[in-house]
Amino acid sequence: MLKTKVAEALNSQINAELYSSSLYFSMESYFHSVSLSGFAAWMRVQVQEELLHAMKLYDFIVSRGGRAVLEAIAKPDADWDSPLAAFEHVLRHEEEITARINSLMEIAAAEQDHATKIFLQWFVSEQVEEEAAAGEVLSKLRLIGKDSSGLFLLDAELGKRIFTPPRQQAA
Repeated sequence: MLKTKVAEALNSQINAELYSSSLYFSMESYFHSVSLSGFAAWMRVQVQEELLHAMKLYDFIVSRGGRAVLEAIAKPDADWDSPLAAFEHVLRHEEEITARINSLMEIAAAEQDHATKIFLQWFVSEQVEEEAAAGEVLSKLRLIGKDSSGLFLLDAELGKRIFTPPRQQAA
């Protein structure tokens, strides 16, 4: 059974993951509006990953006898000055999510909830990947600068990204 403090923190993280999905959906729309369909496709994968994260948390709460309580999701930004500005936002956002995951680990440790700590380890590793992926695109955008041909090449590269859900482990 989940302790109240752990359950509340996990529920708050569900909300954060759903906000992340909403933010990236908004960014997908922005990228479509500026004719960067590869960037939009990259964001669509982010949308799906964030929804998966929310579902993992939801399923874990339920499996531990807790109740997932959904809250209102804040409205995300809808416009950015450039693809560079959008990806700067992505990296800042992922760093905030990493801090939230680290806080969840601290709460689980303080509550001596070892099962939750083990579960959250996946999210710790996932955030390393999330920050690295956003950082790589951001670095490339900085290298490209105002070179539109470089932007279009990066757009083509990002358009190749596909969502691959993780394989379920046997029970």
